[in-house]
Amino acid sequence: MTHTDSSRAPFNGAESQTPASAASTDAEIEATIARIVAADDARAARGRSGRAQQGASEHDGGDSPLGSGRALALSDLSQEHSRFDGAQEDLADRRALRRVAGLSTELEDVSEVEYRQLRLERVVLAGLWSEGTAQDAENSLQELAALAETAGSEVLDGMVQRRLKPDPGTFLGSGKALELKDIVEATGADTVIVDSELSPSQRRGLEDVVKVKVIDRTALILDIFAQHAKSREGKAQVELAQLEYLLPRLRGWGESMSRQAGGQVGGAGAGMGSRGPGETKIELDRRRIRHRMAKLRKDIAGMKPARDAKRASRQRNDVPSVAIVGYTNAGKSSLLNRLTDAGVLVENALFATLDPTVRQAVTPDGIGFTLADTVGFVRSLPTQLVEAFRSTLEEAADADLLLHVVDASHPDPEGQIAAVRDVLRDVDALEVPELIVLNKADIADPVVVDRLRHTQRETVVVSARSGEGIDVLMQRVSELIPRPSVPLDIVVPYARGEVVARLHAADAEILSTEHLEDGTHLRVLVKDALAAELAEFVVAS
Repeated sequence: MTHTDSSRAPFNGAESQTPASAASTDAEIEATIARIVAADDARAARGRSGRAQQGASEHDGGDSPLGSGRALALSDLSQEHSRFDGAQEDLADRRALRRVAGLSTELEDVSEVEYRQLRLERVVLAGLWSEGTAQDAENSLQELAALAETAGSEVLDGMVQRRLKPDPGTFLGSGKALELKDIVEATGADTVIVDSELSPSQRRGLEDVVKVKVIDRTALILDIFAQHAKSREGKAQVELAQLEYLLPRLRGWGESMSRQAGGQVGGAGAGMGSRGPGETKIELDRRRIRHRMAKLRKDIAGMKPARDAKRASRQRNDVPSVAIVGYTNAGKSSLLNRLTDAGVLVENALFATLDPTVRQAVTPDGIGFTLADTVGFVRSLPTQLVEAFRSTLEEAADADLLLHVVDASHPDPEGQIAAVRDVLRDVDALEVPELIVLNKADIADPVVVDRLRHTQRETVVVSARSGEGIDVLMQRVSELIPRPSVPLDIVVPYARGEVVARLHAADAEILSTEHLEDGTHLRVLVKDALAAELAEFVVAS
């Protein structure tokens, strides 16, 4: 089957083709058609028998480490939302604008564009098992599959190689790279995602072997952040992280490597030509990226005072602050909605919410505090993101209490806890008191929950979706946050009712009330600032 286009520059009609060029064109077309047919056959086979690919892994007898069904890093929820999550209008907007199918991203120069499939990116995953157990390596690849699904890709297959350290040329080594190429051709994939950060030379070397686009874990996470950022500050932070990642990975060829030369270059080496060669286009691109990064850093620094002013106002009024931290998709936003009716976006996906949300809350005994939701963490969170979101993560470092939300239904909750604490160490938040919140108790294994309760010092078991354990959580928060600590014994004249009303606010605690002839006798606990205001009503003991 052939197809020619008389409008293309190299061809003015079928008679203008030489036999050799015609045969070459026919071979390219046939190869493209065969690739598309193989992809369709692979999809049909997966529909009948699931994702089972022989020879995809060395350590488990050949079964694909992805197994079948949904990626384990995503919760198996029969109901994604509770009534506390609100209308979720933001989620409807996001899903309405989810990445749509586009032209294949193959590196090959497919001359017949009409035969390129219109599709989502179809990916094959690759990872190394260099330390830990085989289960740890598979869990890591499962998480990579969840990241790919969140980014809008279709995961076709995956492979894990047992290797002590990455190959400096192709990351996987020449033999395994050729095996990966076979898997890509058999499944019809157009992208390979590697479960690590690749150097520019490793990425280029692996692309040369597999002949499709190769990206690493860092690029995938940055892509998800770029899709989900909504606020002006969030978009600036993500763009800065992307440019920091891109700068050392720029590649150029052909025109990109040509230089801009000054005038009179062909002269006798005098005048402007004596200044030497000008910039190549890739050097010009690097300079523009550096200028853009400098502007973004300046913009982000200009946004920081507004958040600092709000935080300073809370600190000036002695309002206790509680920050929700945790691994991505652990249920932080669901917990915030359950505790405050915030109605923020909730989705069974990784990094669903990026912008911090601060809401007011009150303990069961009436003490007010602020509850801040922060960006989710992940294993090997790109350093570019940690630096770009440092101003946002400061909410955790300045908090009075951290609610560390853990997905108790995840295959490796201890690994998630360690990954979160690594990021908290980077932002100097390890000294803040921490309460481990074991979420998703309604779908978690009770044995795993008991194990975590015995290995972690301060734990509460809850389910943000069903409401289990929420009362116990609020009671523990009430005990752990800074409380009014100055005791006063006061008598307030009946004419000063506004003072009694003030003591019923969330920053004071009334221990006893007695109505006397000359006024209302109260024994209270207040904060230092309020104690000074009430000095005139204090009675001698």
